[in-house]
Amino acid sequence: MSSAAAYLVLCVGFPFLMAYAAASDLLTMRISNRVTGLVVAGFAVNVIASGMTWSDLLLHLAAGALTLVATFAMFARGWMGGGDAKLAAGTALWLGIDHVLEYVVVASILGGVLTLAILYARAYPLPKPVLRFPFVLHLHDVNTGIPYGIALASAALIVLPGSVGLERLAFV
Repeated sequence: MSSAAAYLVLCVGFPFLMAYAAASDLLTMRISNRVTGLVVAGFAVNVIASGMTWSDLLLHLAAGALTLVATFAMFARGWMGGGDAKLAAGTALWLGIDHVLEYVVVASILGGVLTLAILYARAYPLPKPVLRFPFVLHLHDVNTGIPYGIALASAALIVLPGSVGLERLAFV
């Protein structure tokens, strides 16, 4: 495969999947296993297309595995959803071990802001025009969780460009 294929996966495929995961979590409070599977499959395509070395691949796999263990521990405690845990691990594959901490910090900050905004909005009645949207009613319900996939996907889009060296793939 060529660097053009790697460029397309990085600059089109990955951002599309992150946007889809965020929108899905917002609208349904679920992140499909298919989306996470496509994130992992896209990483595999990127590995082949970019000519990643075995040592780099092992570090990326380690990042994904460590993130999966940590996020499933949080899932087991009820701190995050299973889809969020899998999305974070799939995203960590792309970022590699050197950028996982940055991803966690950015996702935590964005997730904190998102959580505070939703909790603040839940303290007030909804305006009449939005009452016809079922996802808004569901999101406004105090018994509903926080669509943390929005923060995870946003953090991925913020951290990824610096982690993969997009400058190597730029067309000249």
